[in-house]
This record gives sequence, structure tokens and C-alpha cells, in this order.
Amino acid sequence: MQYEIMYQPSYSLLELQLDLSESVVAESDAMVSMTPSVKMETGAKGGLFGALKRAVGGESMFQNTFTAQDGPGRLAFAPTMVGDIAAREMRGESLFVQSGSFLASSPSIELDTKWGGARTFFSREGLFVLKATGVGMLFLSSYGAIHAVTLAPGEQLVMDTGHMVAFDATMGYHVRTVGGVKQTLFSGEGLVVDLTGPGTIYMQTRNFGAFVNYLVPKLPFKRD
Repeated sequence: MQYEIMYQPSYSLLELQLDLSESVVAESDAMVSMTPSVKMETGAKGGLFGALKRAVGGESMFQNTFTAQDGPGRLAFAPTMVGDIAAREMRGESLFVQSGSFLASSPSIELDTKWGGARTFFSREGLFVLKATGVGMLFLSSYGAIHAVTLAPGEQLVMDTGHMVAFDATMGYHVRTVGGVKQTLFSGEGLVVDLTGPGTIYMQTRNFGAFVNYLVPKLPFKRD
């Protein structure tokens, strides 16, 4: 599989070149275009239980598998949000992916959900993150540009949960409020996550929840 990510970071487009019989799995509605040699099948990877777990994790219950059946093929994917795409070559490790940030992957990448902890019940991003494991290519999407930060063993970073895209499963993490009641209610920061290396963090430069909070008061509404 060969790939190219174009038009970064605001309106990114992922273009893939597939050899004969090669496949890629993508999130629902991600496909932009494909050559006639590429055929699409829709299914619930991992059966009904696996589909339900993905739905709880904020992803579509069903995924599309694209296979180059009649010769080599070319296809393009784009995320729903105005943002970036990052490629990660997985070599058997695991990556925790925030709900909504999975775009596409090799069929060999397994997606599962992981309980985010009771504290994340109050998070805008929901209760679950996806756990991606395996060998192959993984493509992540974001709202805004993707900025990768690698932490050394024991090195720490505190970040707003609304800017999280993904992080290595080797990292320690703890979700908490940013401070006391006053800071939580009036700072606009909400929850943060303490991350401890070693590992790489993928963060997005924009926060969709903050954008919605900014936009809603400016929307016209009908008066009775």
C-alpha cells in the first residue's frame, strides 16, 4: 500500500494506491473517490458485538472494506471535520485513539474499545476511546492540524482532553479536572489528562467542543 496525504493541514486528503487483491478498511462516509477496479463491501468487522463496541466508542457500527479486485486501484479518503490526517505504521504496538479520529487502516489492524474511566463521564469526548493494535498502516484524522509530541520515559505532559487525537498505549494517563470548582466552571478548560512517557501523543490544534460553545450563542433562534 502506497499513500500520499495532500492539502495539509486544513483540508487534508488521503490518496491510496492498492496492488491487486490489496484491501483497506475505512470509516463510513470517508470515501471521496475510487477507480472502477476497486470494489467496496460493507460489514460489521468483529461481528455484531464488535460493531456495538465501536458504536459505543463513537464510531460507525459498520465499516467499508475496499479491495482492488480487477487490477491495481486508486482511492481517496477525507475526514468529516475540517482538519488534518496523520499516518502511523503500526508494528504490533497499540494506540489509544480518541472517539471520531479513526479514518482508515490496513485490514490487519484490530479496533477495540477501552473504558476511559469514570471521571471521563463528564468529558465532552465521551466515555470510550478506541484501541488500535496490529501490524499495518493506521490513518488518523483531526479537527485542526495534528501535532505529534514524543515523551521520554518518565517525562510528563498535561493537555486538554478536547485536543486529544491519540497516544501510545505504553503511556500512563490520568484524567482529572484542571483545578478546583472555580477553575473547572469558569476557566473554560474542563478536563485535562496527565500523560507520562514513554510514547508519542497526537494532538489537534483546534477543539471542536470549544468551537461549538462559541458558535451556539451566535445562531439565530425562533421566538415564540
